[in-house]
Amino acid sequence: MHSQEENEQKKIDSIEKTFKYEHGSIDLKNGIGKINVPKGFKYLEPVQAERVLVDLWGNPKGENLTLGLLLPENQGVMSQNGYVFNIQYDEIGHVEDDDADDVNYDDLLAEMQKETIEENKERQKAGYEPVTIVGWAAKPFYDQDRKILHWAKEIKFGKSSINTLNYNVRILGRKGVLVLNAIATENELPLVQKDINKVLDIVQFNNGYKYEDFDSNVDEVAAWTIGGLVAGKVLAKVGFLAILAKFGKLIVLGFLGLFGAFKNKIRGWFSKNNGTENEEEPKYLEEPIAQIEETEKKEEPETADREL
Repeated sequence: MHSQEENEQKKIDSIEKTFKYEHGSIDLKNGIGKINVPKGFKYLEPVQAERVLVDLWGNPKGENLTLGLLLPENQGVMSQNGYVFNIQYDEIGHVEDDDADDVNYDDLLAEMQKETIEENKERQKAGYEPVTIVGWAAKPFYDQDRKILHWAKEIKFGKSSINTLNYNVRILGRKGVLVLNAIATENELPLVQKDINKVLDIVQFNNGYKYEDFDSNVDEVAAWTIGGLVAGKVLAKVGFLAILAKFGKLIVLGFLGLFGAFKNKIRGWFSKNNGTENEEEPKYLEEPIAQIEETEKKEEPETADREL
């Protein structure tokens, strides 16, 4: 007779087997370019990726949610350990990078942390848990030759005992940025850092979409600078979509009737400016949540003016 744990694992395995992964060169559905899946990784196309993010992990549907997921070859979307990169595209305009060497990221972090305190007052009035930027998990670095910016923030949501890792990669193009966000907790930081160089070069913009194809006569310049991309306005708009139950395991098992109510309440930490507010009752789970950033077009952040 199988134990409950064995039965649960069989359910998880059966779900994992429904996904069909791809390798090699992948054309992105919006025509901006392609990604070259590096050795040791696999790619899940947008339709299946949305199923993971929405149906299995509990995110609300929305535009620009995903262009696909990239994850290590030996890992599933419901693995308890590891990480997943969500791929998105944000057409915010051409990001000028002439300020890149002038940004003081320690000062920027201090300003972001200060804003957190003020903005959390409004969050809590609205019934949301407070958000705390603990610090840089990896200090921002901009590769001017490759037009790639990457950094990582360590973030605490409410009283969660395990902090969230928000590892960001931005590849600058002619009209916007290709976004890679790692979905993980702080415990997975060493794994992400070990593999980050493998994923930095996976994006290849098509002709007409490359950074150097910018035409000042017809193209818009983004309100965001390099410093602005890092500042991001995480707290006032909360540019995140909640990932419920890390990599989906517990929430899916809950859907399958294998768990009762979980005791650690969480809130729907996503932008109330998406057009509708989240007024559903909070769901319950045992594990910490990980987060992905949304990529709908944003207003210029207060911390990201042209002096950054």
